[in-house]
Amino acid sequence: MIDLSQIVKAYDVRGVVDEQLTPAVARAIGAAFVAVTGADRLVCGRDMRESGPALLAAFAEGATGQGAEVIDIGLASTDLLYFASGRLDLPGAMFTASHNPARYNGIKLCRAGAQPIGSETGLTEIRELAQGYLTDGLPAPVDQPGQVTHQDLLLDYARYLRELVDLSGSRPLTVVVDAGNGMGGYTVPAVLGDAALEPLPLTIVPLYFELDGSFPNHEANPLDPKNLVDLQKAVVEAKADLGLAFDGDADRCFVVDAAGNPVSPSAVTALVAVRELAKAPGAPVIHNLITSRAVPEIIAEHGGQPVRTRVGHSFIKAEMAASDAVFGGEHSAHYYFRDFWRADTGMLAALHVLAALGEQPQPLAELTARYERYAASGEINSEVADQAARVAEVAAHFAGRTVERDELDGLTLTFGDGSWLNVRASNTEPLLRLNVEAPDQQAMAALRDEALSVIRG
Repeated sequence: MIDLSQIVKAYDVRGVVDEQLTPAVARAIGAAFVAVTGADRLVCGRDMRESGPALLAAFAEGATGQGAEVIDIGLASTDLLYFASGRLDLPGAMFTASHNPARYNGIKLCRAGAQPIGSETGLTEIRELAQGYLTDGLPAPVDQPGQVTHQDLLLDYARYLRELVDLSGSRPLTVVVDAGNGMGGYTVPAVLGDAALEPLPLTIVPLYFELDGSFPNHEANPLDPKNLVDLQKAVVEAKADLGLAFDGDADRCFVVDAAGNPVSPSAVTALVAVRELAKAPGAPVIHNLITSRAVPEIIAEHGGQPVRTRVGHSFIKAEMAASDAVFGGEHSAHYYFRDFWRADTGMLAALHVLAALGEQPQPLAELTARYERYAASGEINSEVADQAARVAEVAAHFAGRTVERDELDGLTLTFGDGSWLNVRASNTEPLLRLNVEAPDQQAMAALRDEALSVIRG
């Protein structure tokens, strides 16, 4: 018997296909999803993984057996599924394992209007009910089962995003896009290219647009620097203005400048925040506690209200709803928009970067330099046996030099020169995650190395 507690995570379902995530599991989760949400209609999409069609079909069988109508939008990025959930005002299920290796697949679930479903908002109940169905059998089908219909929303999605960010007045730009054999290869031609709508002043240089869930070129995880190498090289060779890299389900977008240097997600967050605040003066803007200190500074300088949250999309989306924030950004390159049902969409963030670059003459490196004020370590993972004990050791080691301490998410220590560090435990692995920022590279490296010496003993 498959133990669903092993694959139902805090925000989604993710497991090894045919070992942990089987059609029977998908069928049980489909039936449980309908029972918990009360949905009589729902929308489903899938990424390019070979296991996607069978898992989606089984999920739909479980859902229709309980009377729900299922709209299958077929191939989709995760933000295309969120668009469908928002536009149709229906609960949704997206079959993807994001950047995980080929042997994995998963399910991201949401309520109508792309409202997230996590462990505290229904996912635990879905897991428990589905586990019972696997043990005791599915409930009897209703007298009038639902039907599966098909609908293509790619064009509507592309048109909607273009309405939010107008690129028609941009100077011509050459853009290298690395889709990593993921869903960016499906959505980029529609949104940025001329596959579905009139051409934009963009020359797209495609890299790995062929949909292939075996990821033959590199992992579809741009957060790992080794997966940006091909994009960086291609940008320089093409003399492009910038490069974009999407992860497997294309909900995250990473940016590199004309020299191939990565633009930090914190700088992108600040850039987009300034643009969104121009449309919504004084609005709240969300940032998680790992983003650069420059982000809340820039938000405040442009009249916005910076709101600091824990790491993780469920916390971001909950705070966006509570504060009616116009925008939210994370260090992991997830970007959330009030105009996009508070859901995350890397494609809309990319459009903002393109518009900001194209409406003025400076190269991207000069444009983003104003948002890169401090030196950051990036996230550094260390395997430890006792996470809580090591966090306590870090707190004790720096106690005499700390000017501020908080425990919103792990432990954050702030020092007199403005430097800060955050150390927090992974929810799923015996890891501690360290992030450090300081006024300059030398101070950052010193604080980083000192913290690591405590963490790693």
